[in-house]
Amino acid sequence: MSTAQPAAHPTAQAAAGPTASAYIARLHGMLGDRDPIAVMEEQIGALARIGEGVPDAALRRSEAPGKWSMVEVVQHLADTELVYGYRVRMSLATPGVSIQAYDQDIWARELRYRDASFEDAMEQMRVMRRINLRLLKSLDDEALDRYGMHAERGRESVRQVIRLIGGHDLVHREQLARIRKAVLS
Repeated sequence: MSTAQPAAHPTAQAAAGPTASAYIARLHGMLGDRDPIAVMEEQIGALARIGEGVPDAALRRSEAPGKWSMVEVVQHLADTELVYGYRVRMSLATPGVSIQAYDQDIWARELRYRDASFEDAMEQMRVMRRINLRLLKSLDDEALDRYGMHAERGRESVRQVIRLIGGHDLVHREQLARIRKAVLS
């Protein structure tokens, strides 16, 4: 087991406990009036453009001590795809199901995001995003209103999860652009 300190996730602290509403507001604020499905459809291309031409050493360098590198962010996005995909499926199949929270920094540390391959993380993201979007686009209003009970955020419908993921995508696009600028300067 690693004893290294976790890297700082830009929204992890905001998601904990009583400040869950601040986290939700931040993601909704990032999304604004945009269609979350359209944002989600753009994500792979946006990530590819941001990562294009960045040498491997730079992909692994963080913008500041204790912050994530580009490869860590993309691996986080790939694992987020897995997590929300599972949560949506559980909510669809078993409305009202308990949805466990997870600590993204522990995942980053224990699953060794720093050692990930940028290309493999992108491929994981590509495949899972395509499959998740196919499912989400097939849902009618009744299915979109099915929900799970998130351990920190409470009742969360599939429709709400889609909005959160759209905002989450935009938060991390900004983060990746900022890291790219810092590590290539």
